[in-house]
Amino acid sequence: MPDFLWILTRLDVRALIDIVFVATIFYWLLGVAHGTRAALLIRGLAIVTVGVWAASNILDLAALSWLLSRTWPVLLLAIPVIFQPELRRVLEQIGHTGQWLRTPFVTGADAALERTVDEVSRAAAQLSRRQYGALIILERETGLQDYADRGVALDATVTRQLLINIFYPGSPLHDGAVILRLTRILAAAVVLPLTESVGDGGRLGTRHRAAIGITEESDALAVVVSEETGRISVAHNGRIVENLDQERLRRALRSLLKLDHRADGSQPTAGRQSATQRIRNRLNRKEPESI
Repeated sequence: MPDFLWILTRLDVRALIDIVFVATIFYWLLGVAHGTRAALLIRGLAIVTVGVWAASNILDLAALSWLLSRTWPVLLLAIPVIFQPELRRVLEQIGHTGQWLRTPFVTGADAALERTVDEVSRAAAQLSRRQYGALIILERETGLQDYADRGVALDATVTRQLLINIFYPGSPLHDGAVILRLTRILAAAVVLPLTESVGDGGRLGTRHRAAIGITEESDALAVVVSEETGRISVAHNGRIVENLDQERLRRALRSLLKLDHRADGSQPTAGRQSATQRIRNRLNRKEPESI
């Protein structure tokens, strides 16, 4: 207790600001890691480290203490390798700070996204009724040109008719994904990375795993139509929500693209807020969910 009181007497305004600043950084990093593989790695590393440190000090194990002291530098070097995907996501989020300065009024880019969302939602609904498999990727801040270069370049205007024709069974471009940038289709028949973090027992197909995989590596949105069931899904941030209809898909895309504001600056209705919030909550979970 005297030591604690001595520490309190040494605190000043600068020290308090320093503590709050460091605590905020750690809280933000933990929030970024929440729900990802990094959270499990951090938990396991913390348990092992605390356990070894406690055992070495309580039992006075000199050799173990020496080993622990020599291991710390190696762990610091290993952290960028172990948490490479999460660190990349953190740096991307820092690079997206320009989004915070957006005005509440609809810009030209917003209007273009509105048209794209409507066309994608209508196309997904028709593809679902016909049970045509589809994978549509909406590019955001993270560029997907490297992936687009692996497919067939199109540079065409986004329309539901064109999307349906691309994914028509037997079409030369129906295998793979379509990448959209605002109102343009960059490429079709694009091969995407498959996720390895979904423990679904093999329930999710290749398109769904590719949708989750690309959203793990970028901030893109992925719309999937199952060829087997015709169900519509949307993936974001390495998570997926299944069993959407046209209207719920449109609301989900608008919400994730921050298009819920109106041109006149008014707020969405309470019903729309609750519907999109439910989808957002499910996308913040790790396991696939249905709505």
